[in-house]
Amino acid sequence: MSVLALGLNHTTAPLDLRGRLAFSPEQMAPALHGLRQRLARAVPEAALVSTCNRTELYVAAPAEAGTALAQQALGWLAEQGGISGPQLLAHSYVMEDRAAARHAFRVAAGLDSMVLGEPQILGQMKQAVRMADEAGTLGTTLHQMFQRSFAVAKEVRSATEIGAHSISMAAAAVRLASQLFEDLGQIKVLFVGAGEMIELVATHFGARQPRAMALANRTLDRGERLASRFGGEAMRLSDMPARLHEFDAVISCTASTLPLIGLGAVERALKARRRRPMFMVDLAVPRDIEPEVARLPDVYLYTVDDLSALVQSAGEKRQAAVEQAEAIVDAGVQSFSHWLDQRAAVPLIQALNRQADDWGAVELARARKALARGEPAERVLEGLARGLTNKLLHGALAELHAAEGDERSRLADTVARLFLRQGARGPGGEGR
Repeated sequence: MSVLALGLNHTTAPLDLRGRLAFSPEQMAPALHGLRQRLARAVPEAALVSTCNRTELYVAAPAEAGTALAQQALGWLAEQGGISGPQLLAHSYVMEDRAAARHAFRVAAGLDSMVLGEPQILGQMKQAVRMADEAGTLGTTLHQMFQRSFAVAKEVRSATEIGAHSISMAAAAVRLASQLFEDLGQIKVLFVGAGEMIELVATHFGARQPRAMALANRTLDRGERLASRFGGEAMRLSDMPARLHEFDAVISCTASTLPLIGLGAVERALKARRRRPMFMVDLAVPRDIEPEVARLPDVYLYTVDDLSALVQSAGEKRQAAVEQAEAIVDAGVQSFSHWLDQRAAVPLIQALNRQADDWGAVELARARKALARGEPAERVLEGLARGLTNKLLHGALAELHAAEGDERSRLADTVARLFLRQGARGPGGEGR
């Protein structure tokens, strides 16, 4: 399913135009039914949010509906206000999937309001969702998105005060990096560890869309889970020294009792980088990075105390509160996007389960016949296991043999990840 958010608000449209497109509570259900009739071929889910500051449609429909669905929805909205399509287009916005979810989360949290952080919009959105539910237009996808937006709004309201220190430091790390690098979109970032603090910092850096992100952790599968959330690469901690030179920024926070990044490793990395600067943040206590690293002329190393001092001023605290809220929104968007991706994989998972059941039934029937003929049970069990194994591997091996060149290399990597994961696991231990 694809999610669309479209409409206009106080930043895009004048008051008079917003007034023409406002819906009273009594008009909401008929309006939603009219929208569903207009878009019936796409079978969408729909909700309508209408306040003095905004009128917005949220629609969920099959991904292929896409652009055509947005155009039809905007056309319907223009008709409701008695205005032309071009006039509405000049003052409206259309967002899809992650952008649509981010917008909904920011609206619920009061980050998109005329008065920053005002609480009324959350109640108005909850009312809009109830009306969509009563009208029968609120499906599973929109229900999930709105419930998550409400949870994000609650977290923003409860966590953007005294308890915000850790998230503020994450925001400060990104701002420090932006002072060193002209464009964070051009840098490569390495995170060391897989705990809450690293997750927060990764969320902040991810919002700036760096060229590449990677995560090193003692436990590979734990690192893979976190890295996959922000589209990064996971690596073993033991591989980090040899690859340190690849990264412009390194942020570390683990539970290690000894430094993980030593002076020698950084010196070798700088040499390989031809003295290009490195930005490093050590958020661990005790340190993850040897303090002597700070003496190197091309390294900008900051500790947890440095960042703590950075967020003490009143102005910094105010800015950190906003950035903290944005980080919470980003985390919510990532979680919702992951849920959407999982939903998209459901048909494939169901097909795989059916295929596995069919294979099992065939081999089990064969085994029963063999037992009925009086064959030894041990031989029958071996045949059953061999038959299931052959069926499981046949497709992958056939594709692997048929592929050539780069395609074969990529396919080999995929097959290895699917079938050799146990052998790829690193030594035990937990990242912080």
